[in-house]
Amino acid sequence: MEKTELRSALSLAGIFALRMLGLFLILPIFSMHAKGLSGGDQAVLVGLALGIYGFVQACLHIPLGMLSDRFGRRPIVVLGLVLFVIGALIAASHDDLVWITVGRAIQGAGAVSAAVTAWLADLTREETRTRAMAMVGGSIALTFALSLVLASPLHESIGLDGMFYLMACLGLGAIMLAIFAVPSQDKTGQTPFTAKFSDVFFNKDLLRLNLGVLVLHAVQIALFLTLPRLLVKADLPLASHWQLYLPAVLISFVCMAPIIMMSERRKRMKPAFLFGIASMMVAQLIMASSESLSMLALAVLVYFIGFNILEAMQPSLVSRWASHAKGTALGIYNTTQSAGLFLGGVLGGWVLQNRSESAVFYLGASLIFAWLIIAWSMRELSERAPQQS
Repeated sequence: MEKTELRSALSLAGIFALRMLGLFLILPIFSMHAKGLSGGDQAVLVGLALGIYGFVQACLHIPLGMLSDRFGRRPIVVLGLVLFVIGALIAASHDDLVWITVGRAIQGAGAVSAAVTAWLADLTREETRTRAMAMVGGSIALTFALSLVLASPLHESIGLDGMFYLMACLGLGAIMLAIFAVPSQDKTGQTPFTAKFSDVFFNKDLLRLNLGVLVLHAVQIALFLTLPRLLVKADLPLASHWQLYLPAVLISFVCMAPIIMMSERRKRMKPAFLFGIASMMVAQLIMASSESLSMLALAVLVYFIGFNILEAMQPSLVSRWASHAKGTALGIYNTTQSAGLFLGGVLGGWVLQNRSESAVFYLGASLIFAWLIIAWSMRELSERAPQQS
């Protein structure tokens, strides 16, 4: 990668990381904290508070991506990050589940993921773009891992309102990166947009990935709506949950790295992809059938191995399949990802309230199994004909 491309990738990955760290930090602790809030005894409302961010994002990813095509990436990204900060401040200043939901909805209105990934595509050449996308995907996976370790200690020391204020500070840091660190856009060497929206939306290879990211993040939200409760029942206090997450995350990265490197080297992405899906399904089934702390710890490790493989591989695959419509394809991909966050929060909350913890995990396993069946027919990149869209 050239110096400018490396700077672009690092600064845009930093924007993703700062923004996503703030969002991820509340996932492991919110369902337990919400019990002390007005309406917090209703799991559906708690799930809505978690999932509303994804619903609003799902509505605005594509429109904001289109606005960034017209008015430029930088102003739209900065505007979205400003909304993210405002929403965090609203949630921080109210100890009420309704206002927290409002704040997270405003945060979701700053749906800049598609614009940021399109910005990265603008600033990188075709031959280096996959590596740049992988850097962004890796930054998201790393911040997710970091959030699992930091969430409980931070909640103990500064409370949920302090965590939202911290989220606002992280958002301000992302704004500074967007204004001062990302290089000015160079129009030379860009791949022009030559595809119809319908051609991209109904592309079978991209449809599989879009369905996959919807399931991936729906299951993620539903899992963290439920798992903290099981860990507390297994006599692991909320403040000590990081002691389970930290080794699981570190070991999962050690296991994930050679799998991805080998699949890239041998140009055999499909086996690693299917292995990641199957790992997540096995983890859900273990969580559904056991309340033993040791078995839950094993399930968390297996889950993170699969999750991190998929979180790193999917955006890179989208950028490869969509040879002439990366911005549009990534906008659709991020929209379905956000829809998954909303679906997981609402559906997981409803099942938790009306059924049981085990039912949430069986639902997750069923969704992942359906994804596995659909992904089974995917082709290797080397096996496909040159894409026209």
